[in-house]
Amino acid sequence: MPEPVIVARDVPDTAGALAETLPPLLARIYAARGVRDPGELDRSLARLARPDGLRDADKAAGRLAEAVMRGERILVIGDFDADGATSVALSVSLLQAFGAADVGFLVPNRFEFGYGLSPEIVALALRQSPGLMVTVDNGVSSIAGVDAANAAGVDVIVTDHHLPGRELPAAYAIVNPNVPGSTFPSGNLAGVGVVYYLLGLVRARLRDAGWFTDRAAPNLGDWLDLVALGTVADVVPLDRINRILVHQGLARMRAGRCRPGIRALAEVAGRTLARITEQDLGYALGPRLNAAGRLEDMAIGIRCLLETDATRARTLARALDELNVARRELEREMVRDAELIVAQHESRVSARYGICVYDPGWHQGIVGLVASRLREKIDRPVIAFADAGVVAPDELKGSARSIGALHVRDALDAVAAGHPGMLVRFGGHAMAAGLVIKRVHYDRFARAFDAVVERMVPAAALTRTLETDGSLAPSALNLETARLLRDAGPWGQAFPEPLFDDEFDVVSERVVGQAHLKMVLKRDGRVVDAIAFRRGPLGGARRARMVYRLAENDYGSPATLQLVVEHIEALA
Repeated sequence: MPEPVIVARDVPDTAGALAETLPPLLARIYAARGVRDPGELDRSLARLARPDGLRDADKAAGRLAEAVMRGERILVIGDFDADGATSVALSVSLLQAFGAADVGFLVPNRFEFGYGLSPEIVALALRQSPGLMVTVDNGVSSIAGVDAANAAGVDVIVTDHHLPGRELPAAYAIVNPNVPGSTFPSGNLAGVGVVYYLLGLVRARLRDAGWFTDRAAPNLGDWLDLVALGTVADVVPLDRINRILVHQGLARMRAGRCRPGIRALAEVAGRTLARITEQDLGYALGPRLNAAGRLEDMAIGIRCLLETDATRARTLARALDELNVARRELEREMVRDAELIVAQHESRVSARYGICVYDPGWHQGIVGLVASRLREKIDRPVIAFADAGVVAPDELKGSARSIGALHVRDALDAVAAGHPGMLVRFGGHAMAAGLVIKRVHYDRFARAFDAVVERMVPAAALTRTLETDGSLAPSALNLETARLLRDAGPWGQAFPEPLFDDEFDVVSERVVGQAHLKMVLKRDGRVVDAIAFRRGPLGGARRARMVYRLAENDYGSPATLQLVVEHIEALA
């Protein structure tokens, strides 16, 4: 595939106004991300939007408060990813802190039941005799499942953030910023953010009812570690609301105010809690949680997050770490397979807009990672498929990852509209989605998806580009700048971490770990360490153009600056 075109982000005139109160480097970076006023950078909880615009939130809060005070059994139905796990852990532990006497959880095993509140999951849930079911990070598409619960006389409160279909389930209440009738100022909340807002209203209802007269009302800030982890791990856009939630959660983690399970996950990942970053949540803690849902059962991840005993939390975190090692090996094998498929048909792939890949030996829990890795490599929307397994031997489960120019759920909706019956089911949001098709439809679906992407995405948007913040002054290549940028975040989806573009002399290079390139670089007399993940040797090049970010390497003492190189172009 062709090398990406490196472009510098536009810096609007607002940088000048920001520079009156901020260091010039930060003013330039923030302005390039659409920040117009320093007030937009206020990350205090007082600047969070109120929940008033969330449709059905008051109704749902009233029903939940009633269930708490009556001692009804509340059953939380989760999803099998990190957002789902943190949403379940937050709901169960906070409801218990409110004084709920009987709270349980149920997470579908993806290999037996698939995603969401299906009728089969409702049948399983009814064995526990719940008085109220609450979905977290799922449910907005669970029409048949909600109908089954209603038929059994059990109310369902749906909390979700995924985009709804043309029909909504007949739930008691649906709390989702993306459903019609919601006027909440952001549709970017993760599932854990949605339920956090709802439970804040539940606490208010309980307080108004005098419930906390004889018991302490919990501080909702003590649950922000879970909100931050789930929000970053789900790769939702870090708009102003999400940046506040993530910043506050990280601040509590760094101060040691987090639950034993998160502390244990940081330990097994080799991360220092006092210096933990959003990168650590997204690339170290989140994947270890996700490994449970991808390979086995997310219940172990939820138990880790709920555990109050540090020793037991460490045991659970070590089990998650072992699952993550197995996940990485499977991922490496499957990504190699996918890259081989693409290489064998490179001319055809280059002419396509949307790419589908499938291998009958692939593990369905890993196809999302395959789609993500391949999307990064070829800069096309990618859907990776695996066999659905013994439950539905004639079906394929797919996981889609998109590019900024394509809303992938809308693309799937267009395929479904143009080819009735081709998709068994699908759901998701702008950058990621899941779907099920019949195996016999795979080739037809691949052609249909390609045609829809071609219609929806301008050809120019498929040119691989890498946006940077331009050059960084040599004098800024130091640990102080790395820490300044770290603390200026959180950075993430739609608010990208600063990347810089400069030429360096390559003093030395060596391959370390799992095919990572460790380098010593020199620029204008300054020598710095650098690492490029999943990158082979430069082949003797002594000078190269690097696109990089600044990071603090704290594995030694004292900590040192390290450049994390995202792209290399050998020059000489």
